[in-house]
Amino acid sequence: MRHPIALPLCCAILFMFQGCGGSGGSTPPPQIFVTVSPSTAAVNVAHAQQFTATVTGTTNTSVTWTVAGGPSNGTIATTGLYTAPASVPNPATVTVTATSQANPAKSATATVTVQPGVVSVPSVTVSPNPASVAAFATQQFSASVSSLSNTAVTWQVNGTPGGSKQFGFISSTGLYVAPGAVPTKSNGQGDSITTTATVTAVPQADSSVSGSSTVTVSPTNQNLQNGAIALGTSGGNQKDSQTSGGTITCCSGTLGSLVTRGGTQYLLSNNHVLARTDQALAGESIIQPGLIDSNCGQGANNIVGTLTQFYNLETGPSPKIDAAIAQVAQNAVDPSGNILYLGSTSDANNVPVPGPPAAGAGLPETAALLSRAVAKSGRTTGLTCSTILSLSTTTSVQYQKVCATGPTFNETFNNQVAVTGGAFSAPGDSGSLIVTQDTAEAVALLFGGSDQETVGNPVGAVLNFFQSGSNAMTFVGGAKHAVIGCSLPTAPASATLHVPLSAIAKEAMQRAAAVGDANAPALMAYPEVEAVGVGASLDNPGEAAIVLFVARGQPRTGLPASVDGIRTRFVEGELFRERGVLSPEQSAALEQTAVTTQNVYPISEAEFARAKAAHQAHMDEWMSKAGVQGVGIGSSVDSPGEAALILFLIRGVAREAIPLTIDGVRTRVRESSRFRAGLDDGDSRRFCSLSAASPKNAQSATAPAKNK
Repeated sequence: MRHPIALPLCCAILFMFQGCGGSGGSTPPPQIFVTVSPSTAAVNVAHAQQFTATVTGTTNTSVTWTVAGGPSNGTIATTGLYTAPASVPNPATVTVTATSQANPAKSATATVTVQPGVVSVPSVTVSPNPASVAAFATQQFSASVSSLSNTAVTWQVNGTPGGSKQFGFISSTGLYVAPGAVPTKSNGQGDSITTTATVTAVPQADSSVSGSSTVTVSPTNQNLQNGAIALGTSGGNQKDSQTSGGTITCCSGTLGSLVTRGGTQYLLSNNHVLARTDQALAGESIIQPGLIDSNCGQGANNIVGTLTQFYNLETGPSPKIDAAIAQVAQNAVDPSGNILYLGSTSDANNVPVPGPPAAGAGLPETAALLSRAVAKSGRTTGLTCSTILSLSTTTSVQYQKVCATGPTFNETFNNQVAVTGGAFSAPGDSGSLIVTQDTAEAVALLFGGSDQETVGNPVGAVLNFFQSGSNAMTFVGGAKHAVIGCSLPTAPASATLHVPLSAIAKEAMQRAAAVGDANAPALMAYPEVEAVGVGASLDNPGEAAIVLFVARGQPRTGLPASVDGIRTRFVEGELFRERGVLSPEQSAALEQTAVTTQNVYPISEAEFARAKAAHQAHMDEWMSKAGVQGVGIGSSVDSPGEAALILFLIRGVAREAIPLTIDGVRTRVRESSRFRAGLDDGDSRRFCSLSAASPKNAQSATAPAKNK
């Protein structure tokens, strides 16, 4: 601002001195001129054009840039960089002006035609894509963000910011930590099948776009091992395949654990893994890895044992089991009985080391086993962790002979152990040893399941079958220890249970509310009841229940299991602020202040005995009913601490109504796909191609796994 004022003043002083000199002449001031280059330009929407202003006639060459019509016609920086608007203005011709700062009366213009063009759309690319990561291992991901000035991203795994225990965690810098268990999902036809995780980068500047990478998590259980192998690994009978035309279908499962009898060590797994579902002969070779992981036998594998003995599924004596043993080949198996991921410590990369189960005969069936936390290490899903859902479980399980290509048949097993959660096992995990998480003591031999549960033979029945005279069969192992992999940050989370009110029919909720209102005075008379509401039954999802809010620690004084044909459910908490009769909305809100509902609760020996009497009296009756595939002893979720008869139902099969109680014992419903073992469905089945001219010309390394 000082130059326009100083320049005329200097000129005035100079003119005065010249006049005093008597010269009589004068020199006019120089003219200021402004030009803009380019004078015309065509610019696509949202794109930029650099303009340059030239000023002559003054030492101050600075200009002020403006766009006629304001920001809707675009913007221009002090440097002359014009940016067109995001859409074509009306009219499309825009004037850009450069005004001299030395003399604001002097300026020049350029004409800009804004035209539609290809607008740069922000995009994100995540690399590597795809990626394969071993269980518990890490993978660094990077995100490349284009057309955004802020390139920071938020990382997600399967849609969850930061990830989860089931699918893996990811840091703010893109470091992915794989879960200990391979992610699974139900295929809707009876199996939990392995799936992938999706790592996604979402720009913080624009959440409408994202980039992703598909991650395959693979446990080391499927790999070929050299030297003395650890167990929990892929394996099976060398002859477990079927040729049809130009195709081989091959099967295998898991070499679960090491057992000993009379000083001789044996591999323990299922009949349908080692003995080809009753089709094998003693002396057949057992290999590692199994055929499904060695290109149907065309790839590398090692003979690790010889089939010795198996329980015949169709003709064996009671109690029925699905088990087989194979004498180990010399120096082929770790003699300490180590199982992959089952150790009590981890390595420098936080990966659990192999470890043996606790030596001995395992744990017998008692009420203390119910709700016990358990783990297994298997060929397909690696290390998984869950809880025991039911004991003394009678269940019907479907089989198929001749490596998933022969006829199917059903077998009924008594006194089985059921583990909750469809992600606990998947096809190929058959033969895995189920152990307690805190002591690594053997509980059951995994052999089948549905998309919601896994079932196993109790180890007592398995070991008793293989006893020879005075030579008892026991597990090769070490001292009791915790399975550290289940307590690592990447271990699967314990299951919780929640049923939304929207899943309950409106009429059922209305009837439950009416019954609750009518009986509220009698229910509130119980000293431990602080409020009466209505909600969903957890023992039979889909049914309404009268919800009784009771003070934690107060003794029960004979509260009923049902009222006028409506189940009751107890919610424990500290002193509830709400009291009296509650609406469904008030009831739901009050539940949020209570302890999170568990999937399984411990029960006393007395409760277990009470339920066992009812189970023995009615087991055969209920197993004969349509749609029922199992009856076990578990815990009520509506009434924590109280036993329940768990009815395992086949999803989609018509059945009669389930009573609220049987001989005074609450009932609990678990609906799932069909329990199956050694049976594969079409979605998970993969084949090895075989040339009719030469069996060595196999083209694929994949084939079906034995079902659970």
